[in-house]
Amino acid sequence: MVAYGDRMTTPSGPSGSNGMPGELPPTVPLPGAGTARPQRAASPSGSVPLQPLEPAAGSVAARVLAGVAGIAAAVLVWVVWRYFVGTYDGQRADWAAFEGATYGQGRLWRVAEPVLDVVSISFVVLGVGAAMGIALVRRRWALAIQVAFLVAGANVTTQLLKHVVLDRTNLLGTWDSGNTLPSGHTTVAASVAVALLLVVPRRGRPLTALLGAGYTAATGVSTLVGQWHRPSDVIAAVLVVLAWTGIVLAFTPASGLDRVSPSEPTVGAGSWTTAVLLWVGGGAALAGAGLALERVLAAAPWQEPQTVAYVGGAFGVIGCTAVAFGLMLVLRQATGHPGAAAQVARHQ
Repeated sequence: MVAYGDRMTTPSGPSGSNGMPGELPPTVPLPGAGTARPQRAASPSGSVPLQPLEPAAGSVAARVLAGVAGIAAAVLVWVVWRYFVGTYDGQRADWAAFEGATYGQGRLWRVAEPVLDVVSISFVVLGVGAAMGIALVRRRWALAIQVAFLVAGANVTTQLLKHVVLDRTNLLGTWDSGNTLPSGHTTVAASVAVALLLVVPRRGRPLTALLGAGYTAATGVSTLVGQWHRPSDVIAAVLVVLAWTGIVLAFTPASGLDRVSPSEPTVGAGSWTTAVLLWVGGGAALAGAGLALERVLAAAPWQEPQTVAYVGGAFGVIGCTAVAFGLMLVLRQATGHPGAAAQVARHQ
């Protein structure tokens, strides 16, 4: 007998219509033969072509977490506005910090003014252009559109909230410039920094997050020094950018996935270390801001420690920025990890 595949034929049997030897009934299998499996063609190097797999549960969970973080940040924008703009105590604390900025303003302004001068329309164009350029060089086409959407969305949202949606009732009876929440300068600085965080290679993101947090905090504190904004304005701006970042990362495109092995950690040790440092430092700064707020509200309205309020407001800006950038770093690494959605090369 001669075996053909998983069926047997005999040369002495009658020939079929095609001239081939007659076949035994197909129900007679070779001893020990199982169901034949189709073989994939190997590449010249001997490896099997990449096969797409189903998205990993961890990847889906990361996207859901990013969306939840974005929604939570949007809610916090309202909470900040409701307390610091809509209540007497909140306006007291904000106003005390605003007045306290006169302390050492002459010397501090020489440092703060150049920081604020950087923020302009040309800065936005160059920043977004650089981020999109990096994405295009890395052949991440959808990611280039994603970062442009983030920057535009965050800055348009800030302007709409400030001039259309939110209002400010003067509850103190003092001079008031009207609603200035959120801060436009801080939104520009934070959104451009996050755009770069999204497009740089995976290993460069921890350093980018640190630099972005530092630049955003410097811009926010500089607006306090120049009495351009109150602390709540800056904090709300950071939260607006965090909200847009969470929403954008929840819809991370395939081109936004990192080309790393699915076996690598979702968030590497370097990213976790950077995030924890930002969270610990930010938490300490927020604790200091909370103590300052408590002291301001405990004082009589005509005896408010304005310098304490000013320093506490700066701590609040620094703390919120650090915590937000630590979270955005972790979310970017998690949503960018390919997980089981990656294409894995198997070798024969």
